[in-house]
Amino acid sequence: MITQKFINDISYKVVGACIEVHKLAGPGLYEEVYHQCLEKEFNLIGLKYKSELEIPFSYKGEKVNCKLKCDFLIEDLIVLELKSVSEIHPIHKAQTMNYMNLLKVPRAILVNFNVINIYHEGYEAFASKLFKELPRE
Repeated sequence: MITQKFINDISYKVVGACIEVHKLAGPGLYEEVYHQCLEKEFNLIGLKYKSELEIPFSYKGEKVNCKLKCDFLIEDLIVLELKSVSEIHPIHKAQTMNYMNLLKVPRAILVNFNVINIYHEGYEAFASKLFKELPRE
């Protein structure tokens, strides 16, 4: 059974993987570098993921032919969006939350690799209504 604790545990592993990649690669690289390193790290720690997942979008019931892609969908439960920017703007948060809602998953994590310390200043987690409806344990 999927619980809030289960999702929190996966989130902890995801953030830990991001910290590991950042520790070895450092800040200031292109997003694609971190993306490829994370694929390797997720494989090493046994997390299942989909990379560059295309997100279906419809408007008033009709499919819109556009290329919405989230960086990662982890364990079919968590959207992970990567950035390597000087600062996170509200539009980055909105994009991440939109992907979470469009994919109907309980959690999303936005990570900015262009910081000194990811744990303190480089990530933000979001919870959807689905997360709040899950049992705690």
